[in-house]
Amino acid sequence: MEGKVKHIVVFASGSGSNALNLIQYFNAGNKARVVAVFTNKKDAGVVPKAIDNKVDVRVFDRMDFYHTTHVIDWVTAYEPDIVVLAGFLWLVPQDFIKAFDGIIINLHPALLPKYGGKGMYGHHVHNAVLEAGEKETGITIHVVDEEYDKGDIICQKKFEVFPEDNLNSIETKIHLLEHEFLPLTIQQFLKL
Repeated sequence: MEGKVKHIVVFASGSGSNALNLIQYFNAGNKARVVAVFTNKKDAGVVPKAIDNKVDVRVFDRMDFYHTTHVIDWVTAYEPDIVVLAGFLWLVPQDFIKAFDGIIINLHPALLPKYGGKGMYGHHVHNAVLEAGEKETGITIHVVDEEYDKGDIICQKKFEVFPEDNLNSIETKIHLLEHEFLPLTIQQFLKL
């Protein structure tokens, strides 16, 4: 339907800087909105950020996610046009992927297929990049499938790793790319 506001549902486990960025980017306009943030950690930094911006928050546990249809039902109620994993660390179960087939995307802080998979998140990825002496790193935004970090790549952005770079400088550069390109990729995905 023309003119319908697109619904974005965000899953996050951590501080929520990307979730907040998306809320501020989209909720100021009239084409798309972050309508809910789902988290598996009730004390995650994302919770107060979402609440402060009048976005619904839903906390769930492993039982809800892996052994019931509760999370699917709760997300379905928001009629999402896209589900964004932004710092969400659990493997997404197959029934969830089937329920939202083709509209779940993940933000990964490395240039996949390198440095993906279970346990490869945040500083673990950046440490691996530094230890391997990589000349470049960046972000990958991809469609989610049944395996960690294996779905079709939608967007990759990279930067050069300099000899003087360390964990903090890499992390800062990654966040800048994430904050710039995740909203733009979602806009493109939603054809806004």
